[in-house]
Amino acid sequence: MRSWRTACAAAGLTLVVAIGCTGGGDDPAPAPTPKETSPSARPSPSPTRKPVHPVSLPALMNKKHQGSDLRLGTVLARTEAYTSYRVTYESDGLTISGLMNIPRGKGPFPALVLAHGYIDPDVYTTGRGLAREQDLLARNGYVVLHTDYRNHAASDDDPDNDLNLRLGYTEDVIGAALALRDSGRPEIDRDRLGLLGRSMGGGVVYNTLVVAPGLFDAAVVFAPVSSRPDENIDHFQRPEGDPLVAEIDAAYGTPERNPTFWREVSPRTYVDRVTEPLLIHHGTADDTCPIAWSERTAAAFTEAGKSVELRRYRGEGHTFYPQWPASMDATMEFFARHLR
Repeated sequence: MRSWRTACAAAGLTLVVAIGCTGGGDDPAPAPTPKETSPSARPSPSPTRKPVHPVSLPALMNKKHQGSDLRLGTVLARTEAYTSYRVTYESDGLTISGLMNIPRGKGPFPALVLAHGYIDPDVYTTGRGLAREQDLLARNGYVVLHTDYRNHAASDDDPDNDLNLRLGYTEDVIGAALALRDSGRPEIDRDRLGLLGRSMGGGVVYNTLVVAPGLFDAAVVFAPVSSRPDENIDHFQRPEGDPLVAEIDAAYGTPERNPTFWREVSPRTYVDRVTEPLLIHHGTADDTCPIAWSERTAAAFTEAGKSVELRRYRGEGHTFYPQWPASMDATMEFFARHLR
């Protein structure tokens, strides 16, 4: 496995110890752009950098992400296997809350960042969304950091996040990883870090893999949304008459009117950047996130020569109850193999 410092540098990521520090005057490397051809054999001037839309994955690729100041707060629970804490960390200028389970015993332990699915922020409470996974993974020797995301629980507000296609959640996951690496806590093995997301959190995982390749060592998603945001909007929001859709259409144009914008917010466009192995769990009877979405995403990863495995669970729905134990056995075997 590459040194995490080398991987972070390659992905344009920085660790910030002092709250409020910025990346200074450094000029981040530009996101990949299509190659241009010269009209003649004459030497041509250096090509002008292609403008990057501020709401796009290339904009996140160009950004120097910051994550630091992981702080343990009150104890939420003590079990025979782990202790659960409220936590906060700094992510790109925002304070993000979350939950962290630390196993008992002698570390350091590999760490996992968990990205939950959609829960209305008005009813969301810290750590809500992946309770089964938090418990089981900690009992099996993983430090588990479940991020609340911005606008959730005690996290800072970002009023533009929904209009910005919730790309801020991707920044919060990257910030969580950087904060874990930077924490200096003896329980955390900062050279072994995995990522797990469910439903909407699966889309956050896809974004993270293309924006920050090398930051994690492996990733798992359960019943993920589409790797094309326009499909998610058409499936979840447009049929419900969500007024946010009209704002999004007005701000960026529809996929028919502005296909470039929608390509640049789709992680499927950039799967060639991914370096981590990916495991996808999806039920064949999922009527919330159709399994066809995962099939198309897995096909894109395969075509790009990436390590991806799609596990299909016959008759399983979106909630993964009947076959959840088997899926978690596969998940823990996958992480054990790649977080060595």
